[in-house]
Amino acid sequence: MKNSYYHIGGIFLGLMLTAVSTQSKAQSRTISGTVTSSNKPLSGVIISQEGSDQVTMTANNGTYTLKVSAENPILLFRHPDYAEEKVTLTNQTVVNISLEQKVKGIEEVILNAGYYKVKDRERTGSIAKVSAKDIENQPVNNVLSALQGRMPGVSITQNSSVPGGGFDVQIRGRNSLRSYATTGTDGNKPLYIVDGVPLPQINDFNTGMSSTILPFSETSPLNSINPDDIESLEVLKDADATAIYGSKGANGVILITTKKGKRERTEVNLRTSYGIGEMTNLPKMMNLDEYTTMRKLAFKNDGVAVPANAYDINGVWNPSQYTDWQKYFVGNRAEYSDVQVGVSGGSGSTQFSVTGGHNEETTVFPGSYRYKRNNLAVSLNHTSADRKFQIAFNGTGSLQSNILPPTDFNLVYAALAPNAPDLYLSNGMINWENNTFTNPMGPATQTYSVSTKTLNANINTSYNIGRGFTVNVNSGYSTYNTNDQKIFPKTTYNPSSNIGSSNSSIRKGQRLNQSWILEPQLNYEKKLEKHQFSALLGASLQEQKSDNLVLLGRGFPSDDMLTNIGAAATITIPSTSESLYRYQAIYARFNYGYNKKYFVNLTGRRDGSSRFGSDRRYANFGAVGAAWLFSEERFLKNRSWLSFGKLRTSYGVAGNDQIGDYQYYDTYQSTGGSYGGSSGIVPQRLYNRNFGWELTRKFEAALELGLFKERLNLNVGYYHNISSNQLIGIPMPGTVGFTTIQANLDATVRNRGLEVSIQTVNIQNKEWKWGTNFNITVPENKLLEFPNLEKSTYASRFAIGKSTSMVKLYQYTGINPVTGLYTFSDVNGDGIFNSADRIISKEIREYWYGGLQNSIQYKNWGLDLLLQFVKQSQYNINSVYGNIGYMSNMPAVFTDYWTPDNPDAQFQTPSAGFNPAAATASSLFNSSDATVSDMLTVRVKNATLTYSIPANEKTRMRAKVFMSGQNLFVFSDYKEGNPEFTVAGYSSPLRVISFGFSLTY
Repeated sequence: MKNSYYHIGGIFLGLMLTAVSTQSKAQSRTISGTVTSSNKPLSGVIISQEGSDQVTMTANNGTYTLKVSAENPILLFRHPDYAEEKVTLTNQTVVNISLEQKVKGIEEVILNAGYYKVKDRERTGSIAKVSAKDIENQPVNNVLSALQGRMPGVSITQNSSVPGGGFDVQIRGRNSLRSYATTGTDGNKPLYIVDGVPLPQINDFNTGMSSTILPFSETSPLNSINPDDIESLEVLKDADATAIYGSKGANGVILITTKKGKRERTEVNLRTSYGIGEMTNLPKMMNLDEYTTMRKLAFKNDGVAVPANAYDINGVWNPSQYTDWQKYFVGNRAEYSDVQVGVSGGSGSTQFSVTGGHNEETTVFPGSYRYKRNNLAVSLNHTSADRKFQIAFNGTGSLQSNILPPTDFNLVYAALAPNAPDLYLSNGMINWENNTFTNPMGPATQTYSVSTKTLNANINTSYNIGRGFTVNVNSGYSTYNTNDQKIFPKTTYNPSSNIGSSNSSIRKGQRLNQSWILEPQLNYEKKLEKHQFSALLGASLQEQKSDNLVLLGRGFPSDDMLTNIGAAATITIPSTSESLYRYQAIYARFNYGYNKKYFVNLTGRRDGSSRFGSDRRYANFGAVGAAWLFSEERFLKNRSWLSFGKLRTSYGVAGNDQIGDYQYYDTYQSTGGSYGGSSGIVPQRLYNRNFGWELTRKFEAALELGLFKERLNLNVGYYHNISSNQLIGIPMPGTVGFTTIQANLDATVRNRGLEVSIQTVNIQNKEWKWGTNFNITVPENKLLEFPNLEKSTYASRFAIGKSTSMVKLYQYTGINPVTGLYTFSDVNGDGIFNSADRIISKEIREYWYGGLQNSIQYKNWGLDLLLQFVKQSQYNINSVYGNIGYMSNMPAVFTDYWTPDNPDAQFQTPSAGFNPAAATASSLFNSSDATVSDMLTVRVKNATLTYSIPANEKTRMRAKVFMSGQNLFVFSDYKEGNPEFTVAGYSSPLRVISFGFSLTY
């Protein structure tokens, strides 16, 4: 009987195979033809049969051959620069078709979501995209400068004008309580990924050399990426888009895709530009008469005769000499120069791209300070003849060198007395004016320099194993190594102090970071009539090593040997550290679409991080997203006014491990000294095995509309994020020996907001094109819970119901009409001002922000104009400058000081420092609510004018000239300086005007 079943089954299987074979032979045929565009052959067009694995590509002459099967098959013609076309076959064997090039609508836009790509119309998550055309031709060294004001939900602030500096990037607010103000580190940084490889994560080690020139001693990891090498940049914001990155995606993800070879023919590109930058919105300083009057009145108010050391007003210094020190120290012009050369091309199966460039930038400070960057980018893609196997290599590298002064000249040096002596003698030596002048150029000889070497490379392979399955393996390697040094020569000091080279020193530091990542993936895609499925299963293995060292050399025979630490009499190691970070994860995604209008996306990830205790090392994260294309419903599909309509929503959980390494251990540190010939160790922190993940729960709901044939596109989104398990030091009793223990605090932070973006096509014909992009974000950041906050050391830093950027200040109550001094509210009436009297809470926050971009094209001319605007509560000039009356110049606004003839003045009466009550009042004023103001600022962020030189069809050479301006104008109700500064005293971003041209052959 058993054999009978086998026999019957064999006959049945044989009949089925015969039938299938006969049918296949009956319906199989070969289709050939030519694809053209504007009567020219078009290469690189992918032709496939819908619902089949059969695929081919047009050759250089536009021809193709494809074997098809089934009854009335449908051919798909696809090209990245042309609209997709479908042809239903009947009995023909030759199909010639012409494709029309047009601007991509939402139907054709493909977004990079990291581990996968998705059509814009089908996405369920929040992804903002900026393409190369929005970045090119802008006079910026860091792409983040070009992104300001272009994307809703993304706030970017440049920390200073110093080249090589950092940026504050917030994607939908601050989720973590860890910031520079509270812990000295920032737990709100996004994840940066370049061509699938994450840039090295946080390295808390600080050599201590750049804090006075770079805010927070911070640089940006994107300084190493040449903006001209970027093809597109996507920002993942909500849970659906970020949850697949698990603990890395809590603060958002920034995906950078570099340019690849695309065209069939080889192209050579040259682009060069030159620009000039200068400081803007500098406050007007007191002139010599105003300054002298203020100083003399200060001594008179204090009841003190002008002393012998008041050289500026007692006649020792020339009373009629005047120098605009602000103009001298920060009023210079910085120069920008950039040259980029690239070669790209390929055949039907292989494409390549190689670009290299050199960039230089100086500062507005006097002196030969200069930033240089050499960059190289290589891309190679190959596809097998059967289109099943693909391999791609992408690599970017840079060498950066930066020579800077020891401190930002903006505040300290620009405030010299207007009649201060010349800085240099006629022989070029530093002028100490007979020991009466503390010349700032002495300390300025303490040059700070840093060199950085970066490499980011990845190899991505994929193989189509059939039946909808594809295997991918992504592997990457990155290094980010910096070496910095700061010299302290004898010229720092007045020669009369007799300090020689035996007291000169040099401090050298190194931070070596290298990491690798390996990510195998299995993908599946399938379409069954009205159903479409896609799934992804993958794993991630990552390791990052950091090796940090600081050397200090003292005592040199001559300052000529100062840069050679080997010549130092003594060499010590003030600090050193090594760290190892390991990370592993498994992740999955499942996407289902029905009838091209209903979509559900599920993502999940299990993470393991070496930064957490053994009991909390692993955690699960996930999200669900859904979208409904209601414009595809019958009752709306044929409406002329509605081109596209979608409702989408998402909810999920992401984690955060940006806490640094070994924070849960009971670690020790070397004392760095010596006792009895041996060095000792001291404890740093306590062990906590329950130290675990921060969690952020994200919710979003959004509406997307395309109206009037997509002439008007509207996107409105609402987000609501709750962050808990805050990784911050919990206060401990003093008897423990530690002020805090690193642990998860049961505090909760909420970020919610509304994002709106509008795109319009105002004019579009053969000669004119005019498009407008507008976006606005209304964010809210609030601390919802913090157990026992009032009794903790954070009571002066946070408040329930307030923003996490809140500060507590004294309440300023005006100027005493009798004494002319500032007065403040003494809450408990004890006559002593301390933290108990800081009753005013001010939030340093943005009420709303956004941008307005207009792109106009007329024939060969193009104009792009971007306005950036922000309404915010921010520190004002009162927080920067101290007492009125010292030997230090101040902005002219401070001439409105109290006198009997000016009782309604804005500032208190001057004091030269001999009145303790005046000094105390001035100090309290700097910590009062008078230092925070609401500001509305509109900045002409960028304006670019381009002209494409006409060329006939036979000319391969194409040329374009352009003029671009960055930070052109600032319109603000805050008139006394940069309205967006985050750290007092640092110079603000420059206005840059640049000219350039590009050639393509």
